[in-house]
Amino acid sequence: MSEVTNQKVAILNIPGLDPIELPILKGTEGPEVIDVRALGSHGYFTYDPGFVSTASCKSKITFIDGEKGVLLHRGYPIAQLATQTDYLQVCYLLLNGDLPNAEQYANFKKRVTYHTMVHEQINSLFKAFRRDSHPMAIMCGIAGALSAFYHDNLDIYDPEHRELTALRLIAKMPTLAAMAYKYSIGQPFMSPKNDLSYAGNFLHMMFATPCEEYVVNPVIEKALDRIFILHADHEQNASTSSVRLAGSSGANPYACIAAGIASLWGPAHGGANEACLRMLERIGTVDRIPEFIAKAKDKKDPFRLMGFGHRVYKNYDPRATVMRDTCHEVLKELNIKDHPILDVAVELERIARSDEYFIERKLYPNVDFYSGIILNAIGIPTNMFTVIFALARTIGWITHWIEMNEEADSRIGRPRQIYIGSPTRDVRPINEREACPKKF
Repeated sequence: MSEVTNQKVAILNIPGLDPIELPILKGTEGPEVIDVRALGSHGYFTYDPGFVSTASCKSKITFIDGEKGVLLHRGYPIAQLATQTDYLQVCYLLLNGDLPNAEQYANFKKRVTYHTMVHEQINSLFKAFRRDSHPMAIMCGIAGALSAFYHDNLDIYDPEHRELTALRLIAKMPTLAAMAYKYSIGQPFMSPKNDLSYAGNFLHMMFATPCEEYVVNPVIEKALDRIFILHADHEQNASTSSVRLAGSSGANPYACIAAGIASLWGPAHGGANEACLRMLERIGTVDRIPEFIAKAKDKKDPFRLMGFGHRVYKNYDPRATVMRDTCHEVLKELNIKDHPILDVAVELERIARSDEYFIERKLYPNVDFYSGIILNAIGIPTNMFTVIFALARTIGWITHWIEMNEEADSRIGRPRQIYIGSPTRDVRPINEREACPKKF
């Protein structure tokens, strides 16, 4: 795989300065990039809210072309990965750069499987949370607390420590997620079972009880595995950037993952599928859909249809195609009929794929729309949706964390700002000061 190369330069003309030459870099895929690092030596820097036009790093992991609806992991199209591999193969791919052969896969699967249990004392940590705590609040705390249990393997400069941490996180995140759910409903924790698949084991820990065995439905198992694959990584999104930024300070990997979970919790990011289900519940019945479609088309109305369109993809979300087929497989398998929320979802999907308003604006149903329907159908509560997203995205986070720590030119993140506050002024005696406008 070729590294970033520069063959051209951009010339920046600033009054009073000689022309500044800025290298133009070209990666394996994607647009050319202007290297602005030299601007600092000339007393200038760039302004880019949200960093939407700024590359913060070089990466070999994931490539997205939003205009064409392309998502590649290590060069492989996401649809092929979702339909021809499983989640643990994708984990191996992200960590190692290519898909495993049969022997490598068996060994990797075995290593992950034997790290799925968590320290018994972690059980006690859950008791510190209220029963009605949001599971993401619990996950933020528990993920960060893992560093207290594995503090002997936290040398970020040791490749073996990084590898062991990755295996532990991949293996233990489903266990912790299921524990968060069980705690919220007052049921005992279920230990992982080594004879089940990654997705099957999670379903078992979620829904089995000591008094009744849970038989994993292979259609549901496959659907959940695809959800994991489709959420494994998505380039430099808010949560991944949070992990990298935290990691740039030398923070331990568990603290960095906790930072990623906190960022993912936002409704504009990982909370999108939860927000989508809340919207479907608000609509309630199929006969009310025209009312909400009208609200969505009204520019003066603040209502938004969640689960349609995507900030990155200006075409169809490549993950949504796979998720749509999987969604209909699950609904057929479960023989779900006359379910108000799912009826609303199916009708909304039909309208979005046929109404010119949605087609012209490319407001296609996205992966959050379909994954939310699937998770709801298989009995996973809405407040667990983002937890499952975090579970799946952990492999992307830790892979980016490892890549960042392997880079020779990695440095602590330190965004700049344009200061627009008061100019320099002197402090006056307190009895000579005017009343300050109150903000808080």
